[in-house]
Amino acid sequence: MRMTIDKDRFWRLLEPEYSRAMMFCRKLIDDRDKSDDLFQDALLIACTRIRDLRDEAAFRPWLYRVIISTFRSTVRRPWWRRRVTLTSEIENTLATPDSVDSVTARRWLERAFQAVSSEDQTLVTLHELEGWPVAELATLYGKSESAIKVQLFRARKKMKAVLLRQSRSSAEILNRKLVTEAGS
Repeated sequence: MRMTIDKDRFWRLLEPEYSRAMMFCRKLIDDRDKSDDLFQDALLIACTRIRDLRDEAAFRPWLYRVIISTFRSTVRRPWWRRRVTLTSEIENTLATPDSVDSVTARRWLERAFQAVSSEDQTLVTLHELEGWPVAELATLYGKSESAIKVQLFRARKKMKAVLLRQSRSSAEILNRKLVTEAGS
């Protein structure tokens, strides 16, 4: 009987967070099948551990802690080493006039995320893409708000450095190409 009460409690608490938590997993892992697997694994773990949750008001950060922990254990090695890079053939297949900018932006973002740890990646995703305030992130990570702000600052700085190097490199390639074409 206790297990049924725990499951009912879990699903009641999960209902308002279900869609947002699923989308968070999809932002963490760009592959829909793998992100759905991550979400299901995290829900299974959370459902079995719901009796450990003492304060129902803390369900949201508790659930995201479970998701992040599941994500970290899933990706013991850095996540970018598992990703398949887009070949020019796949890129050309995907590229339509509307999607070229989004494919380019996605590739730049992937390169920027390579510069930060998986913890920083989840922190940036929660804050920048999910809109979590610093206070909630501090509660989630068990750190002070100033520590979270510093961690976000450093992660953004690393990502920006990668993007600046990438943009300089792209500009140099474009300049060389223009000089070569002008000389022909």
